[in-house]
Amino acid sequence: MARRKYSAPRRGSLGVRPRKRAARLLPRVRSWPEPDLAAPRMLAFVGYKVGMTHAIIVDNRPGSMTYGQERAVPVTIIETPPMVPLGARFYTYGTMGELKTLTEVWAEPPKELEVWRKISTLSVDPQKNESRSKEVLSQVDRVVQVSVLAATQPRRTGGLSKKVPDLLEIRIWGGSVPDRVSFALSMLGKPVTVADVFSPGQYVDVVGVTKGKGFQGVIKRFGVRELPRWHKHRKGSRRIGARSPALGSLSTVPQAGQMGFHRRTEFNKWLLYIGDDGYEVTPSGGFPHYGIVRSAFVALLGSVFGPPKRPVVLRWPIRPPTKAMLEPPKIAYISLESKQ
Repeated sequence: MARRKYSAPRRGSLGVRPRKRAARLLPRVRSWPEPDLAAPRMLAFVGYKVGMTHAIIVDNRPGSMTYGQERAVPVTIIETPPMVPLGARFYTYGTMGELKTLTEVWAEPPKELEVWRKISTLSVDPQKNESRSKEVLSQVDRVVQVSVLAATQPRRTGGLSKKVPDLLEIRIWGGSVPDRVSFALSMLGKPVTVADVFSPGQYVDVVGVTKGKGFQGVIKRFGVRELPRWHKHRKGSRRIGARSPALGSLSTVPQAGQMGFHRRTEFNKWLLYIGDDGYEVTPSGGFPHYGIVRSAFVALLGSVFGPPKRPVVLRWPIRPPTKAMLEPPKIAYISLESKQ
């Protein structure tokens, strides 16, 4: 008779605590990489998750068992309409060595970009902006960090009904600090495409919010074992076993609570393809819960967390793999069969 097992590894990583609801649907990026770039560019881009399909690519990974052969892979389509940088923010060091805002320069947003509901307190003064631009250029030696506040254009997508754009502060990196300042001032009010930020074949990090599942118990939330049902359980079997009051208050003890809708980051997703025409990947009948893809898009290898229409941030990899960036694979076929 096999010996009964009474212990098991702990379910649930302590590195993702606290397991609570995300503060915002489009999370702010807390950490930024510092890649070796010759010219300044934005380090992130915002897109909207469309759905999944499959493609047949020619494997170009050196050392792979299927090198040079065709293989079917799952891909995730993310629609990425052009973003419009509305403001440039310049940081300097404070008295205690912390970062503080030196000044901001804002551009007049396009009329078709309904952004005033999002930043209703903003009043753009051309004369004030001109004076601030001259102030930054005269004090460029004090600038230590440059960022732009870019807005998405959800009206250009095929699956979103909302009109109010999402705003995100994106760091500018590459070249010298004066080059970053001039680059940030020159791009205000001008659309930026995803091809200006990324290139096919490189790795990207995906930052976003996972799919929400509500309040769940310990069996679904942590994967603990259900108590045997042949005993008489006065308080039920779908709970953790007997414990002392002191141990019950420990944070390592599985407890029921919020599951899903958490802020998460997935590292090093392989960017397979960047397209301008969304109809070349839209299946017949459109993607479930999204529809058709009208603007530019990117195809990532594998899955991406979150439901359709969820905004996600594509960021330059903060801890890229040791191997060099791969060349984009040759895509022999993308499935356009109905996903309904």
